[in-house]
Amino acid sequence: MKPDLVKKILDIGEVVRLAGVPPSSLRFYEEKGLIRSTGRRGLRRLFNSHVLQQLEFIALGQQAGLTLEEIASMFTPEGKLSVNRQFLVDKSKEIEKNIDQLTAVRNTLLHVAKCSASNHMECPKFQRLLKVAGKKNRKVTKKSISRKA
Repeated sequence: MKPDLVKKILDIGEVVRLAGVPPSSLRFYEEKGLIRSTGRRGLRRLFNSHVLQQLEFIALGQQAGLTLEEIASMFTPEGKLSVNRQFLVDKSKEIEKNIDQLTAVRNTLLHVAKCSASNHMECPKFQRLLKVAGKKNRKVTKKSISRKA
């Protein structure tokens, strides 16, 4: 954070300009408990300058696929960052699993697009890919059926 912003009070317009976040998002984040205003100057909300770092963390969390509730849980009531490290480790494992799945899907699509077989149904690799996809689909279906029962 810039030295001239340390413990400075910013109105909503300054926060919008410095953070590049629309006023509607700031109001929504405040409603969800992610940030807090310190008061008002007329009709304009006022914020401590540390809100800029909070907004950067919110943006980072959103890029990582965290929900606003998950992000909010990492702030103390005073707005200080209190990261649950185990949660982040677990989330990174979940992201790694998604990357592996998406990589497999990408590789399948590329194979189908570039396969030299005149008919994909005659391609042994394509047949294996179909079987793997079918098994995964059956597992998902069994899980959803057992949850409903």
